[in-house]
Amino acid sequence: DVALGFLGPDVSAIVATPMGMIEASSSATLFTMPALGWARKQGALTFGVGVFGQGGMGTEFGPTSWLADPSQGGNSALTAGLVNRSEVSVGRFLVPVVYDVNDKLSIGGTLDLVWAGMDLQMAMSEAQFLDLANPQSQQAGRASGSLAQAFGMIYEPFGGTGVKKLHHAYFDFSNDSDFTGAAMGLGFSGKIGLVYQVSPELSVGATYHAGTALADLEADEASMRMAINMDIGMAMGGLPSGEYMDMELPVSGEIVVEDFQWPASLGAGVAYQPNEKILVGVDVRWVNWSGVMENFNMSFTADQVPENGPFAGQQLDATLFQNWEDQTIIAGGGAYGVTEALEVRAGFSLSANPVPDTYLNALFPAIVTDHVNLGVGYRIGESSSVDIAMSKGFEGEYTNPGNGTTVPPVTSTHGQLNAQLMYSYRF
Repeated sequence: DVALGFLGPDVSAIVATPMGMIEASSSATLFTMPALGWARKQGALTFGVGVFGQGGMGTEFGPTSWLADPSQGGNSALTAGLVNRSEVSVGRFLVPVVYDVNDKLSIGGTLDLVWAGMDLQMAMSEAQFLDLANPQSQQAGRASGSLAQAFGMIYEPFGGTGVKKLHHAYFDFSNDSDFTGAAMGLGFSGKIGLVYQVSPELSVGATYHAGTALADLEADEASMRMAINMDIGMAMGGLPSGEYMDMELPVSGEIVVEDFQWPASLGAGVAYQPNEKILVGVDVRWVNWSGVMENFNMSFTADQVPENGPFAGQQLDATLFQNWEDQTIIAGGGAYGVTEALEVRAGFSLSANPVPDTYLNALFPAIVTDHVNLGVGYRIGESSSVDIAMSKGFEGEYTNPGNGTTVPPVTSTHGQLNAQLMYSYRF
C-alpha cells in the first residue's frame, strides 16, 4: 500500500476586548501525511512493515493577528513580525505480526518505533506570564528556576529594580522543515489485538495500544524574548537613571519538552457481513488522555554567553496545566459492493471534547469531536486497487474564560476536512 493523506484544519481564535470581539484565523490549513506498507501471508502467519504519519496538530497566527500582541497594548514596535504557531507531528515505523490460531481466531501485535517533532512560537502577555511566575497565583501553570529568580530581581512589581513593565514574553523554537520539528524525540510503543469469527457473518475484535515511551523533545537553537519597559541607565550597564524605554531582551538557549507522550487506548468492535455485498461495523474506543496530558512541561536553559547578560546559564522551568479528560469514541460504518470492482463506504464517529475550557490554548485547539466519513474503492484487475476517503470533522467551539480580570476570554473554533488516497498492489 502507498497512501497520501491530507489534513485540512480550519482554526480561529476570538478574544473579547473592551473594543469588541477580535478574530484571528490560522493560516495552517493543509498538512500532508504519506504512508507506506507491505505485508506477506505465509501459512498461518502474516508479517510486514509499515511507516506512516499518525497525526498531530498545528496552527499559525500571523504577525498582524491579536496573538502577536497578547496584552492588546498596541506595542507595534515590539510585536512586529511576532508569529504565533504550533506544529506537533507523530510518526511510526511498525512491524506487524499476525497468527491464525485456527479458522476462527487470529491474534496479532506490532512493535512500533515512534518519533515526534514539535515547533512552538508562543507569546504570553504580562498577566499570563506573571500567573506562572507568582506562587500566589498560578491558575494556568507555573514557572520556576534560577532564570525566574533573576528576572524577579530586576522586575519592579516583584520588588526588584530596573524593569517597570513586561509587555510580553515569547517562547520560540521552530524550523522551516515540512517533516520534522525543531524539537525532536524518539521512542517505542506497541499494540496487541485479536479477531474472532463467531459465525460466517459475525466477527468480533479487541485491541490494546500501549502509550508511547518517547524521549524528551530537545531543541538546541531556541530563544525566549521579553519585551520590557526598562530603566535606560541599567539597560546601558550603569546605575538606575529613573528614565525608561521600551526594548526587547532576547535570551538564546536550549529548550526541552519533558515527557511528551501519545496516550494508550483500548478498543473493541463487531462486524456483520450478511452477504458478499454488505458489511457493517461498530467500534468503541477509550483513549487515556489523562495519563499523558496532565501538564505540558518545558525547561529552558540560557546559553552561557555574554549576550544573555544576567540570564546567562540560568534555567526556567515552565508548566502549562492541561488536565485533559479521558475520551470514549463510538464509531460505525458500512460498505456496499456496487459491482465486483466498485465499493462505496460511509461512516461516523462521535466523542466528547477532552480539553477543559479552563486550560484551552488557542495554539492547541484539539476540540473536534464528531465526524462523518465517505469513501470509495475501485479494483483495477486482479492485482491493483485504488481507495479514496473523505472525512468531515464538524466545528467545535469552546471558550477559555480567562481569569475575569487581566486575562480575557478566548474562544477557539476548529473544524476539519480531511482526505486520503491509497494505491494497493497484491503480489
